Amino acid sequence: MTARAAELRDRGFDVITLSQGEPDFETPTAVRDAAIRAIHDGKTKYTPVAGIKPLREAIQKSLSRDHELAYGLDQITVGCGAKQVIFNALFASLDAGDEVVIPTPCWVSYPDMVALAGGKPVLIACDECHGFKLRAEALEAAITPRTKWLMLNSPCNPTGAVYSRSELQALAAVLRRHAHVHVLSDDIYEKLTYDVDFATMAAVAPDLYDRTLTVNGVSKADAMTGWRVGYGAGPLPLIKAMNLIQGQTSSHTSSISQYAAIEALSGGRKHIDEFASAFLQRRDLVVAKLDQAEGLSCRVPDGAFYVFPSCAGVIGKRTPNRKVIETDTDFAMYLLDAFAVAVVPGSGFMASPYIRISYASSLADLTRACDRIIAACATLS
Repeated sequence: MTARAAELRDRGFDVITLSQGEPDFETPTAVRDAAIRAIHDGKTKYTPVAGIKPLREAIQKSLSRDHELAYGLDQITVGCGAKQVIFNALFASLDAGDEVVIPTPCWVSYPDMVALAGGKPVLIACDECHGFKLRAEALEAAITPRTKWLMLNSPCNPTGAVYSRSELQALAAVLRRHAHVHVLSDDIYEKLTYDVDFATMAAVAPDLYDRTLTVNGVSKADAMTGWRVGYGAGPLPLIKAMNLIQGQTSSHTSSISQYAAIEALSGGRKHIDEFASAFLQRRDLVVAKLDQAEGLSCRVPDGAFYVFPSCAGVIGKRTPNRKVIETDTDFAMYLLDAFAVAVVPGSGFMASPYIRISYASSLADLTRACDRIIAACATLS
């Protein structure tokens, strides 16, 4: 959708892109300055595969400060974004046919990464009526002797759903009965929650600490998507295996990016409050606007910077040229081609009929885009 939007923009169309999962804020000045200092100080050579020691120390302190989680430096690895950390974990741990339980809607890369690593994605649909979150009984039903991982993403891309402490405790109770199942906790949107408390599995269930890989990074909360710095903290044997794989692929992430990430994690992160406040204002605007769109219904998300409205009410309707909207992809393409608004169909996140809208854009652009969506829905009959 983003590529199609860029193509239309190049042809002179006023396209508003709400399809990318990327903060529109600039990387904080102190972080950029730290990178510049690193360049001038000659920090441009190879680094250890697991990441430079000062960065792993900053990660160690962050996990201890925020969640009272204690990890040795050798239990922490740094990769080229959280995505590579997750892939390394799957590639290091999955044998052919091993199963990975993935609650859906989910980030588009999860099932493909599992398949690339030789595993079998086991997709568990999580209904909107349950907040798009995995329930204990559904997890119990999905586990087999071949289950290796449960993947949890909270706050969730694309729904913005956030698991509460009690909800994680209910899932932990199931996992205690299945000692062969590990937890991959993708916390990349951790700092972006609204009126709810964030919780992570290793802290909620300390007895599962040795079975949990906690994944995070600086891309979302620190507006550093292009810097490519993510990290994982978990059991030493797993981290060693992940480092072995990384050593034969990317070697390590950029040395300059690593020094910038130290500042992001250690510099007080005052910018996060500003980002979160702006995202909250944008979320409320978008939800209020979409509630005016005939055929759409939008749950208020608790985190991240996405809304995931149902477009069930427009399925089966016709456009002015009499084309039937049969799927969420049809609706997304109609919004783009006829109204110059780029969103992502829910089918990409294993959930239909929904669309994902990123509100990581200015209030002015979000207002214009939502007004166009309202107008688009009004044209359908």
